Amino acid sequence: MSLEIRAFRLAQCPREELDSYLKESGEAGPYHYMEWLEAVEKAYQHEGRVIVAYRNNEVCGVLPLVRIKPPFLAPQLISLPFCDYGGPVADDNRIREQLLSTAKDLKTREGMNSVEIRVRDPAVESDNWITGEKVRMILSLPGSSQALFTSFKPKLRSQIRKAEKNGLVCSVGMEEELLRRFYSVFCDNMRRLGSPVHSLSFFQALREAYGPRMVVAVVDLDGLPVGAGIVLLGNKEACIPWASTLSEYNHLAPNMLLYWRLLEWVSDRGTKTFDFGRSSFGEGTFRFKKQWGAEPAALGWYRLGDAPDFDNPWVVPTDLKSRIRQWIVAGWQCLPLDLANWLGPKIRRYISL
Repeated sequence: MSLEIRAFRLAQCPREELDSYLKESGEAGPYHYMEWLEAVEKAYQHEGRVIVAYRNNEVCGVLPLVRIKPPFLAPQLISLPFCDYGGPVADDNRIREQLLSTAKDLKTREGMNSVEIRVRDPAVESDNWITGEKVRMILSLPGSSQALFTSFKPKLRSQIRKAEKNGLVCSVGMEEELLRRFYSVFCDNMRRLGSPVHSLSFFQALREAYGPRMVVAVVDLDGLPVGAGIVLLGNKEACIPWASTLSEYNHLAPNMLLYWRLLEWVSDRGTKTFDFGRSSFGEGTFRFKKQWGAEPAALGWYRLGDAPDFDNPWVVPTDLKSRIRQWIVAGWQCLPLDLANWLGPKIRRYISL
């Protein structure tokens, strides 16, 4: 059987064929869909690329990529930026290797600096995790939210009820108003963490692209948003790429109500797994996600070397507490919120994390 590899720009790719293939694949997650490339391209003008494998004129593999060109630097290809994973989705390893090899050829042909591939569940031993190692946290969901709530330990159920007793309420939906309320919490939290914020237009582009497969939750106290999160859906899988709370209200446990309402919402709509996102093994966010019943799963970020099968990996450093980083974070935290919100998106569009 003949194998053919084709490279497309996003606007020219066969969307219906790719969507159909990804929906039937057991490997594809919410980020793999063309909607992610569409939103990134619309909000940040980074060009989406798609490498597609065909066997007898039928799709048998897909590698979504984004071309990012920072100022004064050579462009790079990333699968995928601004999220935990991307990488190839393919029928078998041979096709997967061909997709990666074509990405390398594309880099050489167009004079790009590198090809970065972020894969979930890579072929690595994961029995003995190292503290600080980056992992995904995955929760298998039962058939209903009632069954899920019953499975929680008494302490966790008590923390959820505590948030409700504290007068917090949570709204879940897809409306623009909810997205704007999410963004107000998100901006405040990112400035507090010392990190440049994504633009509102990026989240609006995601909402437009994903439609009903993007859900926003906002926790309110007397009408004031104090916690918020976004969930993306695909292939009976949910992931939460962004969640934030206002630190001065954390004693009221808004994060507990936020995560519970989102878990409740997706569980009652047939979702089988919930991806809590990237964490450092054994550290604070890891322990928070662990209490919900989530288990670690392998996550690998690589730069393609001379071999297409990850023989020369580039692993993102886990120690982000260097002195230079601390200075940058401290400086950003001192910025007025309006200035941080104006400047942040201009920088954030080139930070692929």
